[in-house]
Amino acid sequence: MGMTIAEKIAARAAKTSETKAGEIHTVELDYLMSNDGTTHLTIDMYRKLKHPRIADKDKLVWIVDHNVPCDSPKTAASQKKMRDFAKENGIRFYEGEGICHQIMIEKYVCPGQLVFGADSHTCAYGAVGAFGTGVGCTDYLYGMVTGQSWIMVPETLRFNLHGRLRDGVTARDLILTIIGKIGANGANYKAMEFAGDGMKNLNMSDRISICNLCVEAGAKTALMETDEITMEYLKAHGDRKPAAVFASDPDAVFAGVYEIELGEIVPVVAKPHFVDNIAPAEDVKGVAVNEAFLGSCNNGRIEDLRLGASILRGRKVSPKVRFLVVPASREVYLQALEEGLLSVFSEAGAIIMNPNCSVCWGSCQGVIGKGEVLISTGTRNFKGRAGDKDSFVYLGSAATVTASAVKGEICTADQL
Repeated sequence: MGMTIAEKIAARAAKTSETKAGEIHTVELDYLMSNDGTTHLTIDMYRKLKHPRIADKDKLVWIVDHNVPCDSPKTAASQKKMRDFAKENGIRFYEGEGICHQIMIEKYVCPGQLVFGADSHTCAYGAVGAFGTGVGCTDYLYGMVTGQSWIMVPETLRFNLHGRLRDGVTARDLILTIIGKIGANGANYKAMEFAGDGMKNLNMSDRISICNLCVEAGAKTALMETDEITMEYLKAHGDRKPAAVFASDPDAVFAGVYEIELGEIVPVVAKPHFVDNIAPAEDVKGVAVNEAFLGSCNNGRIEDLRLGASILRGRKVSPKVRFLVVPASREVYLQALEEGLLSVFSEAGAIIMNPNCSVCWGSCQGVIGKGEVLISTGTRNFKGRAGDKDSFVYLGSAATVTASAVKGEICTADQL
């Protein structure tokens, strides 16, 4: 019987010839990423160990991205703890460089690897053919001191993508549509694998956007085959080489198979207060907006900023709207600066922020008040995600968010 990509990566990490869904294996980890959301808790637990040790510091990457710059003395203390510990132990440490997942994909993750991240959207690494999955502090600590962990090999849902997205429709619309179709629990502890002829029409930014949001359907991880697009990205970002290149076997067993015609996808939004509460953007047009956010690990890349700037060029942000634009990394920020995109946003009245999680995290920047409405390219829209528990968050694409910022109400770019 053949294996899926998830089963093959699990087998490589377990140093065995094959694995099957449902089996539990001890695995070697390639990288362990942690950010300022929880690293201070991991450090506290580490210091309580009888024989504390770090198995391999070169596997660890720590990134301050959730509250940048600090929003309070309490945050400053937790980040100082993280900063000092990393320096004392020779751990790779990034601060002010951008969002953890963007940095990991730009600099470290390679096809075939198994990566644990102390953040739920670690599944984004599937865009480059890696098995990335989010873990809590206890699992992270175990991996940190042993270099190993265990996983139960997940079943796989296969999504065969066909054709090409229409003009004005984005990969963000695609993955939100899929989440709406299968539901927030539709992929619980499963791998979501994407394949088909439509893959060649999706660039790396599109692929990251798709894999990143799979956890919102409950997925353990998301995976895509390594192809020319993957290899070109790796070459342009450090000339990295795959640890292994895997594709699912023709006789691999899938828990479910979905055929998706990309040409049938339309702009959509996720309505409050659930990511799977999906509706065509056309159905919610006219909803007044107080704030718009273009950024996050899902939509803060250069392609998203180019798209937003193309819509905003020659227009102004509505005086009723606060429009925050936040590049996903310093690399993206500098490229946007070089291309003149930041000038377009600034001249139109947008607020440009430093690379960080920003409004998506809803803690240090762009917090919204009671009764306010946010249209966002962030990852979640549950109650209180972006501020007051009685505020409202709609999720949409970079195009829909930018257009809505201009009009002052939810709309798509073709409605301006």
